[in-house]
Amino acid sequence: HPPPVATDKEEQKRLLEHRPDQPPQPRVLRIAIIGAPNAGKSTLCNQLLGRKVFPVSRKVHTTRCKARGVITHEDTQLIILDTPGLTNPLKAKRHNLEEAMLTDPWDSMIHADLVLVLVDVSDHWTRNSLSKEVLRCLSQFPHIPSVLVLNKVDVLKKKFLLLEIATDLTEGIVNGRKLEVKSSPKQDSRSSVKLPLHPTQASPPESKVPGSPLGQEKSQAQEGSGLDKSSDAGGAGRGEGPEHRGAKDLKDMKGWPHFQEIFMLAALRGEEVDTLKRYLLMQAKPGPWEFHSDVLTSQSPQEICDNIIREKLLEYLPLEVPYGVTQVTHVWEEGECGELLIVQSLLVPRESHKRMLIGRGGRVISRIAQEAGQDLMNAFLCEVRLKLKVEVK
Repeated sequence: HPPPVATDKEEQKRLLEHRPDQPPQPRVLRIAIIGAPNAGKSTLCNQLLGRKVFPVSRKVHTTRCKARGVITHEDTQLIILDTPGLTNPLKAKRHNLEEAMLTDPWDSMIHADLVLVLVDVSDHWTRNSLSKEVLRCLSQFPHIPSVLVLNKVDVLKKKFLLLEIATDLTEGIVNGRKLEVKSSPKQDSRSSVKLPLHPTQASPPESKVPGSPLGQEKSQAQEGSGLDKSSDAGGAGRGEGPEHRGAKDLKDMKGWPHFQEIFMLAALRGEEVDTLKRYLLMQAKPGPWEFHSDVLTSQSPQEICDNIIREKLLEYLPLEVPYGVTQVTHVWEEGECGELLIVQSLLVPRESHKRMLIGRGGRVISRIAQEAGQDLMNAFLCEVRLKLKVEVK
């Protein structure tokens, strides 16, 4: 079971500063997760961690700053860098976003050993090409190994489209080899639905360990996926990194031909997340741990609280209203029976926003407090009493 987050700010700070309790031969992997806003990055992070510490909502830009999640398994530590969705200055201005949201994803890439590029396959407008921001990010750091993760595959009714999407997003090349779509004798809806959700088509040598469960899973998945690596297509498969690409080249690109693997999963339901997690653990290299094994996230307890309440505001308030709410915490203390007491004011710019946030008979604010309190209990593993007040700034 993953450790809970400390409820006391000083205790969490001490844990973060504590010398890691690493084994004699520690292994580590720093993973940057990038993608367009609302692709499901935070949902995937929470599933990998096994506890909800990152905010999730259907609205874009729920994650406002980079935060780290820590998975410690036996001798291996995975450090997940959850980053804001890659955006541009125009969109940042429209959503009143902090300047850090434009720089944080790039900062995460600098420290990463592996990058996961997450794509929402349920969005038919964007699923067949990587955004220019993602392509720019990958081309700036071509030496960092990258993996394509197709998310929300459970929402896609026509599973055979996954083959087309995978081909477009990789430009038909994975791990230096061309992908070929094998013709299937029965292309009806029933056979396409049986397409495996974890075809990792191009396994690097270290993951093809004879007899390893993951290696067997991969070969089975590859057989059933309908994707075939036929011929070597350039230097990527021979260990040569992709060249740095200029802005002119990026304009003509839809996909990235240097991905090492493809994973297909449904992060919200946790489908095939364990397959990805096992792969990440196998990619770890010898190196010192960064955190004590009791650390689950680099965030402070107050940051987790603010983010989770903000998630509910985004979920239940219309349009741009939640982006204008300011949160002020007045009380954060332990009660007589060990429960955590939190009192927070939500400051809104207009009276009309206040009425919206409170709702008829106080229903909206009560629901937000109840759901946020439940999430905080799951993060801190203790009783939480959360009281929210709404005021006009």
